[in-house]
Amino acid sequence: MSKKGLLSLLLIGVLVFAVACAPADEPADVEPGDVDAGTEVEEAVEEKGSVEIGYVAWDCAIASTHVMKTVLEDAGYDVTLTDASGALLYQELASGDLDFMTTAWLPYTHESYMDQFDGQLLDLGSNYSGEARIGLVVPEYMDIDSIEDLDGTIADGQIVGIDPGAGIMSAAEAAIVDYDLDYNLLEGTDAVMAAALRDAIDNEEEVIVTGWAPHWKFGRWELKFLEDPKESFGSIEDIHTLARLGLDEDMPELYNIIDNFNWSDADISAVMDMNSEGMDPNESARIWVDANQDKVQEWLQ
Repeated sequence: MSKKGLLSLLLIGVLVFAVACAPADEPADVEPGDVDAGTEVEEAVEEKGSVEIGYVAWDCAIASTHVMKTVLEDAGYDVTLTDASGALLYQELASGDLDFMTTAWLPYTHESYMDQFDGQLLDLGSNYSGEARIGLVVPEYMDIDSIEDLDGTIADGQIVGIDPGAGIMSAAEAAIVDYDLDYNLLEGTDAVMAAALRDAIDNEEEVIVTGWAPHWKFGRWELKFLEDPKESFGSIEDIHTLARLGLDEDMPELYNIIDNFNWSDADISAVMDMNSEGMDPNESARIWVDANQDKVQEWLQ
């Protein structure tokens, strides 16, 4: 073999060795048009961090919490939901164990919690554009309009309540004293209250429950709040978003999203209606979010 041929073989060997030993994590420059048709290109979703949302298992809270969970997961956050009692929810939020909640009823229903944890929470303001209120609720067919006229109306002398410690339960206890009512306030849950209401209405019987709006029951049945001239239940309220101290500094993008969160009575009612029909809250939240992207994008700005 000639010297020229031997030199060519040596040069080829060096090039092959160099290519074989090139670091695998240094990709070659590739133009868009150079990618083979069968090559799959995956776009990595930017991880925004972990978020823990607290809520009480009230229908309005289930609706707004799962909608925010869906929106934040779509935005790249790892979201955990924590169901707790009202008192524990505020305590964990104040201690920083939770990041935020969407259903603080102010200024009346949750006034005692706000007083207890004064200066330990961030109040982002109202997220519900409607008239939120609590009180005693009866079917429209009952011949009574005011709490003042309540005594003797119900033979068993019972008011069907929800979970003990809820702000509406404290208000109902105050109403019993304020109006000198000979009634017992029964503890239960949101579901128990709704079941008692349904059973009474199905049989056209009299019933009194602790109720609030927004709630899907007002779309299902003809109901009315009893007038409350002594304002034991306060007046019209707002539903606020509350966050832990420091969230605005630790996660400013997240804080901006939940600060922008605001929806109407029609919005929350649509989600609550789906949930009341037995749909999984995650599924109903997904349906609403997909159908209301214009509003969602306003929150994400």
